[in-house]
Amino acid sequence: MIKSIKGMLKPNNKQKTKLFLYANTARFAYNWTIAKQQENYQNGGKFINDSTLRKQFTQMKKLDEFNWLNNVSNNVTKQAIKDACDAYKRFFKGLSKYPKFKRKKKSIPSFYQDNVKIKFTKTHVKVEGFASSKKSNKQKINWIRLAEKGRIPFGENVKYMNPRFTFDGLNWWVSVGIETDSDYSPSKTEGIGIDLGIKDLAVCSDGKVYGNINKTKRIRQLEKKKRRLQRKISRKYEKGREGNRYRKTNNIIKSEKQLLKVSRRLTNIRHNYIHQITSEIVNRKPMFIVLEDLNVKGMMKNKHLAESVQQQCFHEFRRQIEYKSNWNNIRFILADRWFPSSKLCSCCGKVKKDLKLSDRTFECECGNIVDRDYQASINLKKYGENVLESAS
Repeated sequence: MIKSIKGMLKPNNKQKTKLFLYANTARFAYNWTIAKQQENYQNGGKFINDSTLRKQFTQMKKLDEFNWLNNVSNNVTKQAIKDACDAYKRFFKGLSKYPKFKRKKKSIPSFYQDNVKIKFTKTHVKVEGFASSKKSNKQKINWIRLAEKGRIPFGENVKYMNPRFTFDGLNWWVSVGIETDSDYSPSKTEGIGIDLGIKDLAVCSDGKVYGNINKTKRIRQLEKKKRRLQRKISRKYEKGREGNRYRKTNNIIKSEKQLLKVSRRLTNIRHNYIHQITSEIVNRKPMFIVLEDLNVKGMMKNKHLAESVQQQCFHEFRRQIEYKSNWNNIRFILADRWFPSSKLCSCCGKVKKDLKLSDRTFECECGNIVDRDYQASINLKKYGENVLESAS
């Protein structure tokens, strides 16, 4: 099993300059590859594999015009060329859209490091090629401090896969894949059905309810601060407007950075809350976990609920519960999108077609009166039991 671990970096100013240089060079190599492929296609040629393009790129680096490419590690540009070719291969298979050029203003700065040459300690990570001199005092620039000690495993027996450095607009991050053995034993307890909603984030079939964190005072204050910053930036843009063009001043850049920090803070709080919930559910060691395949795209079309649906982060909840279930040998079942989990009576099995979204209590002719979200979780649990019975 391969686990991906991500850690934040705390580089100094010289290291930040090097990190952005590496990222821009990787973007240049990626765009150069796409330009070569398009030029070759227009001339009637076939797809060029990455090994041929790497050789051409190596010859190009010998020219005086592109001599600056030699200041960056060779593995960065090689992997960027391979990534561009892989993007074409995915497009040919119908797995992704046609590859586009990476724009400096919109693309995420990132680059690859060699999985053999990268090294980790408890507090630092070593990047290849930052220092050209071999003197010990010059080599210190290669070691970037980690924000969290001991987060990424290190040692001679640890093998790293696909190390990547990325910049999210505020901080630099390093992510690596590490192969680990799964030593979890399957549980013999009953399964859990989880119903996701807006009133409460998750209602479990065992009676556990996880509330909506967006209704807390902490989140409401940050949302209010975010709206004020957005209006402030909008007024500054309108004030500096010149015809159809907008002038971006240093004050606007400063305010946009503050807005980015607030937005990132909100995202981190919500994702951390989901991590706490999913970890607590998985630690109960259920036999299986059932989630409903929600039509989030369709729910976002409702202008009255779109903001609330977006803030709940349903996709992030599903992503976390799925990979954590796989780590712990727990069967993850995704219920059909058209399964009537809320409209189905958990006692008699009758479907109540006229159930409205405003009806928070389910009342059936058989006398069953229950909260609709709790009943949906029970029906999802029964759905998982039927799936396991049919599979066996």
